[in-house]
Amino acid sequence: MNALQATFFSLPVVWHNALVTLLTFVYVFSVPPLMDYLVTNHALPRDISRKITHICAGSAIIFLPLFNDLGRSHFLNITVFAVWTVLLIQKGLFAAEDDQAVKTMTRTGDKRELLKGTLYFVIVAMICGTLYYKQFAGVLAMAILGWGDGLAPIIGTRYGKLKYRVLSDKSVEGSLAFLVGSIFAGLFFVRFIVPESFDAVKIVTIAVIATIVEGISPKEADNLTIPLAVIVAARFL
Repeated sequence: MNALQATFFSLPVVWHNALVTLLTFVYVFSVPPLMDYLVTNHALPRDISRKITHICAGSAIIFLPLFNDLGRSHFLNITVFAVWTVLLIQKGLFAAEDDQAVKTMTRTGDKRELLKGTLYFVIVAMICGTLYYKQFAGVLAMAILGWGDGLAPIIGTRYGKLKYRVLSDKSVEGSLAFLVGSIFAGLFFVRFIVPESFDAVKIVTIAVIATIVEGISPKEADNLTIPLAVIVAARFL
């Protein structure tokens, strides 16, 4: 992969990447207050605010092309997720019921939910931002996890009529939303971040595999099973 040569304002690479990291912080940390405002003042349902936050967090990979790959400071890209890992553990154990994260990132208002799927998400994001940094598998895993898994419950819980159950309750409509969201997000983010690895047929095939895995995954475990399926599929296809 070719490292970017230009930096903002001709800054040293480490300062350039620190500035990009700051931009990711501004973006990621602006979402919970916005969702909190909408939940509190405009009756946005918790489950929708949770999944909008989920989609926005997955979309943080949009900043990856800005990171300069020279040296090791590009690993600062995971800093925002590392901070959220600490915050989620703290909030999952000690937060009050009216905590912003509890109100916007949980289904029921139970702070302990933050120690499950939400925590798994940020751990996966750190793995994708290090072991699979700017690689097809990591980018596609985050795209599918963010958008496919974000859209599925929004559509499924409101419009799902054709129900099925393997290890948890799902709907055909939700699974179709997962597939469509995964395909479009995968095509966009892979083309945008790692265009040299773009393969539409491979992306669609992996999106289908991820949809099947999501459909048979236990509740709360899909934030682990989906990216694992994507990474394994990308390795062998």
